[in-house]
Amino acid sequence: MDYTNLGTSGLKISRIALGCMSFGTPNDWQPWALEDDAAQPLFRQALELGISFWDTANAYGAGTSEEIVGRAIKQLTTREQIVLATKIFMPMHQGPGGGGLSRKAILEQVDASLARLGTDYVDLLQIHRFDPDVPVEETMEALHDVVKAGKARYLGASSMWAWRFAKLQHAAATHGWTEFVSMQDQYSLLAREEEREMFGLLADQGVGSIPWSPLAGGKVTRPWGAAGTARAQSTPDVDQYGRPLWLDSDQAVVDAVEKIATQRDVPMATIAMAWVLHNPVVDSPIIGATKPHHLADAVAALDITLTDDEIAALEAPYVPRTPTYFN
Repeated sequence: MDYTNLGTSGLKISRIALGCMSFGTPNDWQPWALEDDAAQPLFRQALELGISFWDTANAYGAGTSEEIVGRAIKQLTTREQIVLATKIFMPMHQGPGGGGLSRKAILEQVDASLARLGTDYVDLLQIHRFDPDVPVEETMEALHDVVKAGKARYLGASSMWAWRFAKLQHAAATHGWTEFVSMQDQYSLLAREEEREMFGLLADQGVGSIPWSPLAGGKVTRPWGAAGTARAQSTPDVDQYGRPLWLDSDQAVVDAVEKIATQRDVPMATIAMAWVLHNPVVDSPIIGATKPHHLADAVAALDITLTDDEIAALEAPYVPRTPTYFN
């Protein structure tokens, strides 16, 4: 395993992150989620591979992901050995404080997450989305107070327009509050819109990217049209706003991944992950593993250096699209 600092902060993380949305009590939204017994071998494998950066969220499994992660840390390792990240914003109950980024919601949901995780602090507290209904000053001051109370070591954000992220950072800088050190954004060979504005902003401000869905929901890990995992098969073709997740033109990208993987005699996932890792603003792509080879194939990408010709072949067929899963 390789390790790096998250952005220009002092937080050292593994270059592959364990995505814990895979773990939780199955529900209508996550019928493929793994409970404790099924999840524990993957936690063990992550530790054996040196993956010490674990990312979850209060909304995953309606809180049960955090509970499973907390139990795994107690059973398999020590709190100090894990860089633990979680996220807040999604509604956890009806009424004030159930979701969003008001001061009331932030303070309530942070305490609830810590209770489920069984810890006094998280290393990285992230806002899951931007909240247009709350002044950015209220959000950033509340997050700063969480840090000063010792409940979070660092702050991060996720999936929003670059101008909104800049607005949040400016509010923090203006008032001397804690700024974000990371952006968890959707980035893969089939979703490259972050390259337009967000990545330049992150590079300028020393903020690290920890991409989610770096393998495009599994689309770039198998030949076009091939059946995937239960999780992949349950993924819709559009997001909650009706925006398409995949385009017909994506087949050419997947075909390019398949060709290079065949030539190098490695899994397609390893090639697709190596492409994500080669971007200098990317610190640690997040892998939501449900099978052992998911983690092994991702870690193998750390030993792959793509040639300029291979990178060009992978990138050439890309067609611009509207970013998905945020508004």
